[in-house]
Amino acid sequence: MRKIVLLCMLVPVLGMSQTKNVVSSNRVFPKIDKVLEFEKALTAHAQKYHTGDWKWRVFEIQSGPDFGGYQLVEGPNSWEQLDTRGNLGTEHNNDWNKSVAIYLTDRGSNMYSVFQDSLSTVQLTDYSDKINISHLIPKPGWGPELREGIKKFKKVWEDGGESIAVYQSNSSGPNEYAVVTRYKKGLKEKATGFRKPMKERYEAANGEDSWDDYYDMLKTCVESSWSELLFYRADLSSK
Repeated sequence: MRKIVLLCMLVPVLGMSQTKNVVSSNRVFPKIDKVLEFEKALTAHAQKYHTGDWKWRVFEIQSGPDFGGYQLVEGPNSWEQLDTRGNLGTEHNNDWNKSVAIYLTDRGSNMYSVFQDSLSTVQLTDYSDKINISHLIPKPGWGPELREGIKKFKKVWEDGGESIAVYQSNSSGPNEYAVVTRYKKGLKEKATGFRKPMKERYEAANGEDSWDDYYDMLKTCVESSWSELLFYRADLSSK
């Protein structure tokens, strides 16, 4: 009986330690005259080596400073899984280097991000094919205030029926919050008039003149921000 009691006490701890809320986003940029060759090689590589826990969702970046690049999203996984992942073996590495990387430029990046359930209005794996990512980088020491500022939008998004997934970067350069709008109904959600003006909706949720307070928060807390559109490429992704 004592063993059973101890096991029951450990179950919640084990459950928490295995939370799958970490995603890896690898950005690559093919040579402008080798895009077709790159896409063919990437598809073959993903379908052969990136399955199960390591499957890829591939996005083509449609706008912003990384236009022309591709985002390879792996996960969600737990930190424990990533700790024991390794490099997937010599065969995998040789295939990437000799079949895919030969079509890439030297430009690239990788970021680990942790899904923020308390700030989001959608489940982590409730995806859409078209997304907007707003990157928010706080000034040093102002991260908690920016988080609270984002939190005030949750009710606004919920009331507007918006599918928003929020991530926080981890061990990946400057601290960053990524607010991902998942356009479940397509880009028509961006059109003027599809929803009420944001200021009106924000003040309905947070009180009169709160929109001015929001802008004051941005001026105080945010070092830089930018946004981009990405389209999911099912044909390039893991099956």
